[in-house]
This record gives sequence, C-alpha cells and structure tokens, in this order.
Amino acid sequence: MVYNIKNSKQLASLINYTNLNNMISESEMKEFLEKAKELNFHSVVISPTYVPLAKEILADSDIKVGSVVGFPLGFDDTESKIAATQELIKKGADEIEVVINLSYLKDEKYDLLENEIKQIKEVMGDKILKVIMETKALEDYQKANAAKVAENSGADFIKNSTGFVSPNHIFENVNDINIIQKYAPKIKIEICGGINEYKFANQILTGGADLIGSDNGYEIVKAYKDLRENTQVKPKPITL
Repeated sequence: MVYNIKNSKQLASLINYTNLNNMISESEMKEFLEKAKELNFHSVVISPTYVPLAKEILADSDIKVGSVVGFPLGFDDTESKIAATQELIKKGADEIEVVINLSYLKDEKYDLLENEIKQIKEVMGDKILKVIMETKALEDYQKANAAKVAENSGADFIKNSTGFVSPNHIFENVNDINIIQKYAPKIKIEICGGINEYKFANQILTGGADLIGSDNGYEIVKAYKDLRENTQVKPKPITL
C-alpha cells in the first residue's frame, strides 16, 4: 500500500519546504523562496530573520510562512517563547513551530509543559501552532505523554523532530506516528528529518503523517514531476 499522490501539485501541498540555515544570505533566501513559489508548497519554514522577506515575496501565492520559537533546544523560558511568538505573528507568520521544554518532559512536569503550550496558543489567535518534540531522544512513553499534553493544550500539530536529531529509519518514524495516533488521536502529525527523496516521503505519508517537513522539498517534487509528468510519447496512428 502506498499513499495515492495524483500529481506533483498535490505532493508539494503536503510538504513544508524548510530552510533553517543560520548563515544563509539574503540573496540565497530569495532564491529559496522563489523555488518554493515555483512549486507552491504548503508552507516555507524559515528563521525569524526572514519572515518579513518571505511575506513580501510570497504575497501573491497560497504558501504559508512558518517560523520557529525556542529552536532548536526548547529551553527558553515561557515568557521568552510567548514574546517571540507575538513578534513573529506581528511580522506576518502564519504558522509557529515551538520546541517543547524537554526538561519539563523528562521530569514529568506536565502541568508546566501544558501551561506553556496553552499560553503560546492563546496569543496566536487563529494561526497554526506546531509543537516539536525530539523523538530520537525520548522513550516511547515520553513521546506518548508529549503528544497527549500537546493535544490537551490546543496545539494543532505535533512534529517529531527539529531535524537536528532525526529518526534514521522508516520503522522509527512509523512507530512515532503510531504512538501519536493512539494517545493523541485528534492532533495532526508532521514528520521531519532525513526525508530527501520521494520514496521515503511516500512511505511517511502512507504511515499516517499529515505533512512532511524537508529541506529537500524542491528536489523531491521536481524528481517526481520529471518522472510522472514530463514523459513525452508520440503514438503511431492506429490502422484497422
């Protein structure tokens, strides 16, 4: 069984095209955003520095602009995360990805974790909140508890990885998806990290992810487009 991708447009709509390079120049970011525009991804995920630029370049597209808070370690205090979220919303971000406080999770301080996520969600209005945990560093029961807390707190998505520490096999990803679906059935799932070609992307979607995060999104969609949509055939006339 495979996920039924009908065309490259649909595939792009399931990918959050990501560039969180902390040393990218403005000209390189402009090039990245133009590539995103060419294929019309679900969203771009970029550093807070470039949110205004992305809003300008993508203004005439349907692509959402996403950015990160508490990235990549998650140990900023709650007040700092709230302030950073408010600033990003003011600059026009449509989606915010917040790395959870893994110390709270490890110490089972679920009330502090839930309170932090709730407060961040409250200042976002109708914008999309994604909560990032680092599944590669967690036990399965901790993943389950993180997912439950994220759902109870009103987050829209839970994301498995920052991309810095990623599950390195499809079975690990599917295990994470299974845990989230079982213990937080209402929350949507984004899988990120190491997804650099179409076959892997399709396996992740088949496994139950709602969206994929990838810095190879352009290459994935272009390869699929070339394979499926650029085949030129000239049939010979049929004579009966």
